[in-house]
Amino acid sequence: MAKVRWIVGLVRIITILFVPLGCFVLFLYSPFYSQLVVKGLNHFVPVDVNEVAAQSQKAGALSEHETLEPGSNLWIARQAYLKLMEKTFQSEKPEDLRLIQARYKLLQQLIIKEQERENAEENKPTSIPLMTEKSEQDQERSAVAASTPMEFLQWNTPDNQALMGKYVAFLETYPVELPIDQDEKDETNKDLVELKKNKDGVNESQGVAQPYAIVVLGGGLTLGANGKDIVVNNYTRLRLEKTLQVEKQYPLPIVLSGVEAPYMQAWLKKRGIEAKLLENRSMNTCENSRFSSLLLQKKGGAPTIILITDEYHMPRTRRLFALNGIETVPVNAPMPTTLTDWQPSAQNYDHSRRANYEMLATIRDTLFGSSDCREIP
Repeated sequence: MAKVRWIVGLVRIITILFVPLGCFVLFLYSPFYSQLVVKGLNHFVPVDVNEVAAQSQKAGALSEHETLEPGSNLWIARQAYLKLMEKTFQSEKPEDLRLIQARYKLLQQLIIKEQERENAEENKPTSIPLMTEKSEQDQERSAVAASTPMEFLQWNTPDNQALMGKYVAFLETYPVELPIDQDEKDETNKDLVELKKNKDGVNESQGVAQPYAIVVLGGGLTLGANGKDIVVNNYTRLRLEKTLQVEKQYPLPIVLSGVEAPYMQAWLKKRGIEAKLLENRSMNTCENSRFSSLLLQKKGGAPTIILITDEYHMPRTRRLFALNGIETVPVNAPMPTTLTDWQPSAQNYDHSRRANYEMLATIRDTLFGSSDCREIP
């Protein structure tokens, strides 16, 4: 009798353990599980922009042709120039705008010359200077140097003042003649148009600033039909198809992110879209967000972007871009398979598996960070 009771107890334990597990497995094959996870991720994953990191994108003058290194003197000069142009363009006084442009051109030349001089000094062999009085020629050179624009650049700035302040002072006050070259005028107008376009309005309904770029995340590569050529896989292809739709409504610079970027670029080019900004070093989502943010920063800044990836990937990706100082407008690309009512249930399981991966990856990133995320490309 005791043995029967023991067997009954064991059956009860097994039932308690396996019936819920069986129900959960059944739920995985339903069309509801993955959507429940997505709603939870969108609700709980924070996408508040890191304000410190956002400073690097604040200029908001994205240019596909900009190649300055973030943090370099030329890059800081560019930020000072854009800051002053933004402050001045509302008045739309051609003289003021062209003066700033002329000063900026001169400032660029001075910085380049200064860098060349420093590089030349570094390559010179060290020597002991002679303790001699200055000759008349040396004094004459000193007098000329004191009147150069570089001396003016430092006239009202203490040593501990930020370089940005020096450059802004130079751009505001250094005396130059207005350019008469038509190319100079055209370039000033181009910068003004860019600033107006980028600062033009806010999406009132969503409270989201107008986007500056479209960022598309790669979803992988595969072999082509011939078994030899490498092509984008279905995840990437569907994101690119969504990009074609978005680009018609928002003709913005397109950033392709991931090692798949060159193949994505070729795919778009065949369909008449030129994507010039490639971030082709990232190997995971953390690197996607970090390296794309660095690229946008290098090109002049993009505080807000349109982000294209699938709906399961979106919450985690938005969080990572926010940590890098960029606000995102999400645009979901479809999955290779569609959800069904119940059959074929394998398609539903594809979605559930994707949802589980992103849920676990989000928990990992939130609690421990991404250990395989490189700092720089």
